[in-house]
This record gives sequence, C-alpha cells and structure tokens, in this order.
Amino acid sequence: MIRLLKTRPRTVATLLLWQRQYAVSAAERLGSYASEDMTNVDHLVIGGGVAGLAIGRQLAARQGSTLVVEKNRGFGMETSSRNSEVIHAGIYYPKTSLRTRLCIEGKHMLYTYCQKHSVPFKRIGKWVVAQNDEQAEYLRQLAVHCADVDVPVHMVSQKQAKHDEPFVQAHAVLASPTTGIIDSHGLMSTLHQDLAERGADLALGTEVQAIHRDNTGGYRVLVATGDSDMPHMAVRAATVVNAAGLWADRIACMLVPDDHEWHSKYKLHFAKGRYYLHTNSSDSPSIRVQRLVYPVPDKQITSLGTHLTLDMGGAIRFGPDLEWVSSNTDYATDGGEPIKNVAAAIAEYLPMIQAKDLAPGYTGIRPKLQLPGGVFRDFVIKEESDAGFPGFVNLVGIESPGLTSSLAMAQMVDRLLH
Repeated sequence: MIRLLKTRPRTVATLLLWQRQYAVSAAERLGSYASEDMTNVDHLVIGGGVAGLAIGRQLAARQGSTLVVEKNRGFGMETSSRNSEVIHAGIYYPKTSLRTRLCIEGKHMLYTYCQKHSVPFKRIGKWVVAQNDEQAEYLRQLAVHCADVDVPVHMVSQKQAKHDEPFVQAHAVLASPTTGIIDSHGLMSTLHQDLAERGADLALGTEVQAIHRDNTGGYRVLVATGDSDMPHMAVRAATVVNAAGLWADRIACMLVPDDHEWHSKYKLHFAKGRYYLHTNSSDSPSIRVQRLVYPVPDKQITSLGTHLTLDMGGAIRFGPDLEWVSSNTDYATDGGEPIKNVAAAIAEYLPMIQAKDLAPGYTGIRPKLQLPGGVFRDFVIKEESDAGFPGFVNLVGIESPGLTSSLAMAQMVDRLLH
C-alpha cells in the first residue's frame, strides 16, 4: 500500500517554506518540496469517477504502486452518477470513432464483469422510435450502420410494436436488443473494492492544484488534502492519467503555458441535462413499458433526446434535456425548458404523458468537446509524448457512452503506458 506522507517537515528551511504556503502560488509551493518529502507512486490517476476507478483497477494489476485521487468526499459524485445508467449498444457514432469502438468493446466487457461480480444489471433492450417518414429513413440508415459495426438491431413492424408496447406511439421502430441498464453506484463500489484488493489506493477529498514535469523523469503533483494539520501534499509519479471528467481540461492545462494549444484544443463545454420522474400519482395514467424508448437524435448527435429509461426497480424516468451552461457545478433542477415543453417532447412517443405527470428528479452535466451547435467530436484518449509529456495520458470529453466504455478505456490506457 502507498504511504501518504502526513509528517512534519524534516528541516527548519522546509518548515519556513510550509509556514508561507498560503502566500505563494500552487506552482511555487510544489517547487518548494524536497524529494524526501514527496510521496512516490508509479501510476497516479486523477479522478475517481467510473473511468478513473476502472483505470486504477487496470493499472493496479501491474507491478508497482497505483494511487487514484478524487477531489470530492466520495467517488463518482459527478457525471458518473448523474446519468441515465444505460449500458449502450454502440449504434450512433461514426464507425472509426473511439466512441463506437470503445462502447462496443466496453459493453461486452461490462456485461461479463457485472455477471462475475454480481453488479445489478438488466439487458432489457431499447427502441429508437421515429414519428415521420424522414425519421423512419434515418432508422433504416442507422440499421445499415449497425450492420457495418456488427451491432445487432432490427426493425419492428407497427403491428408488433403496438402489441409489445401498447403505450408507445411510433411511425417506425428500430430495436437494439443489447442495450441494458446498470446500477452505476454498484459498479463503482465494485471497481473500488477491486482496485483496493489489487493493492491500489483511493484518496478522497484530494484535489490536484499543480503539475510539473520532473527533471529526473515523471511528474510532480501538488494536491490539497483537506487536512488542517497538513493541507497540502506533493506526489512524484512516474506516470499520470488525467481522468478528471468535468475538470479534465483544467488538469491538462496545468502542465502547459497560457499560450499552449491545449487551452483551445481541450476546452470543455458543459451540457446540463435534467431528469424527470413519472409521478405515479392517483390522477396520473398508469403506464407500463418493458424497455427503454429513445426518440431520433439530432443530426450532430449532441443529445440523444429526452428519452424514457427504467431504473433497476422498474420506475420510469425521462431525460435528459439539454441546456448549455457556463458552470460545471450547477446542478440546480430549476430553469431550462418549461416542464410543459418537456412533457410535449415525451408525448410524441408516449401520448398519455402530461406536465402534471412529471416531477423534477436530478441533473447531470456532460463535459463536451463539441461546441454548442457544432459538429461531432470524439473522445480524446492520448498519451502525450508528442507534446513533450511522456507517460502523461489525457482523457478529455469523456461523456456518453463513457460508463459503458469504462473497462475498454482502462485497457486502452494500459496499452498506451505499457
């Protein structure tokens, strides 16, 4: 196990530096640490969401030490737990994109992992529903694309659709039988347990404040610990993986000067989505569905639309809608589209739904490289030797299908580093 140093400074000179910690910048503070006062690790993973936990677990299988640091008080408190909890099939994105390849690989790995470790999941399938001829043509083209990437789908006749899902309205239906749902918290708890059993450490409430390339190789990283006795700690890591999700662009740019291309190349844009619960009140219609139901997405695949999902207990929820926001910490449920507009969007495929049947649930924020109204952007998963930072891996723009792809992403990062 890694021993996180929480001792007093060893020399008078170091003590004086520590006493001035709050009067200097994080970069200056990091430079003040002597080598003997640093914690040494082989692999440092920044971010304790589902991607960071999966990567930490993967790297912990190798010789050497692995430390995962997470700024929040618990793991997976941001994008990883504020989503639809869907195991995606990999049907929407371009054939050669990482989002397609890692989703398909990750889907198979995730089903196997969940079965082996008793993580709750259900392979319940999904319908993508069209409401007019133009959307129906999109479904036919999507079916061709799915055949090309070897993801099983099939068209459902209107007669069969009405029999299978009498509450759903659709002009045409494409069925995706390998889509499922998962207990994301159960998955992350299991990944945490798994990485700990492999000898890795997870440090919660530990926020990265500065990163330097070390002259002797590897990286020096300053973290805030939340400990009043020792508010900061320095880590020297042979390799660093930036899996910081909503904060990944800021972490990456700690390494580079203000005029470096990463500031624009890796800039994230924040897409807030609200989820709504079906109230099941006495005056609400009784609605039963057996699978997930998605509308046809927008042309740039910015959003998959306000869809119907089921949780592990069978309760219906809808979302997310889409609102571009400037803050990556704004989880308020108010604002956004009026609830009557949300209900109207849902009613296109579930006509019985009215605004009174919906209650605000929760919100999530997706870290997008794609500009509002811009073209599709793929995941960035890159070892940065070309930029002068060997052994540093950036994961930027990891949104949907990030949860589904997590185990495959972890394997990819392992291959990039070893």
